[in-house]
Amino acid sequence: MIRARTGSRRARPQTVTEDRSTLADVALATCSVLPALDADERSLIPALDAFGLIAEPRIWDDPSVRWDDVQLVVVRSTWDYSRRRDAFLSWCAAVPRVLNSVPILTWNTDKTYLRDLEAAGIPTVPTVWIGSDSHGGRFDLPEGPLVVKPTVSSGAQNTARYGPSDQAAAGAHIERLLADGLEVMVQPYVSSVDSDGEAGLIYIDGVFSHSIRKGPLLRAPGSSTDQLWAVEDISVRPPDADERAVAEATLDALRWPREELLYARVDMVRGGDGAPMLLELELAEPSLFLGLGDGAAVRLAGAIARRVGRR
Repeated sequence: MIRARTGSRRARPQTVTEDRSTLADVALATCSVLPALDADERSLIPALDAFGLIAEPRIWDDPSVRWDDVQLVVVRSTWDYSRRRDAFLSWCAAVPRVLNSVPILTWNTDKTYLRDLEAAGIPTVPTVWIGSDSHGGRFDLPEGPLVVKPTVSSGAQNTARYGPSDQAAAGAHIERLLADGLEVMVQPYVSSVDSDGEAGLIYIDGVFSHSIRKGPLLRAPGSSTDQLWAVEDISVRPPDADERAVAEATLDALRWPREELLYARVDMVRGGDGAPMLLELELAEPSLFLGLGDGAAVRLAGAIARRVGRR
C-alpha cells in the first residue's frame, strides 16, 4: 500500500530557466506546490528518455515559462486548476499542443459531464445538481448519508460527507459553495466505500493498463481537506469483470474515439445492489499510479512518443 499525493502546500515554486527549457521535447505540466512533480510522476521522465525524448516539469501558471519550444505539453499534476478553471482552460488553449486535448479538458473539468454519461446509459452514482440560481432556496436532498461537493473540484477539495442527522450542516455547506459562485452536486454516500473502497481503472491510449483500489477518503462527517488534495490510501487490485465492463462502456460512450485519450482513469463504486456505478471519469489531471502497474510508465511514455513521431 502506498500513500499518493503527499506533497506539502509549503513547497517552494521552482522556476525553470530559459536555457534549460529550450532542451525539452515534452513539458509535464504541474503546479507550484509540486514544481518537480511527485515521485510517481517523475518516473515518466526516464521512461521518455528511453524513447529519446527529454521531458521536464513546468508550472502551468508560471509566467516566466516558455511553452512554444516543446513538441507536446502533457497535463499532469495541475491540481490547483479548480480554483481558476477559466484561467487554466485559457492556458490550455494557448499552448501549442496539449494532451488530453482542450475540448476533452473543457468537458471533463466540470463534473456535470456525468449527466452526459448517464444519458448515454452508463450507470452512475445518483446526483442532485444545484445551480447558483438556487441560492437561498430549499434543497431536495437525498435521504440518509450524503456527500456535498462543487462540480468543479480536484483532490476532494470542498468535499464532505454528512450523516442522516446532519441535514442542516449539509445545507450550510451547500450555501457556502453557492455563495462562492460554485455549482453544487449532492450524492448519496455509498456505504460500500467504507469496506471495499473505490476501484480505479487506468487506460493508456484507450487500452486498459492497470487498476488500483482507493480507500475511503471522507472518514469524518462534515470535514473536508484544507489542502490542495486529500491523502489517499492506494493499493493494487485487479478489476472484476463487471467493473471492466462499465469502464469499457464509459469510454465507448464518449464523443471522442477512445484512442484520442492519452490517459483516462475510470473510478467506480458498488451500489446497494452490488453492481458497479461510475463515480468519476478522470481525463484531465488524474494520478495514474504508474508505479503500481507493471510497465505502466513505459506504456505511457510510448504513447507520448508516438504522438511526437518517436517509436
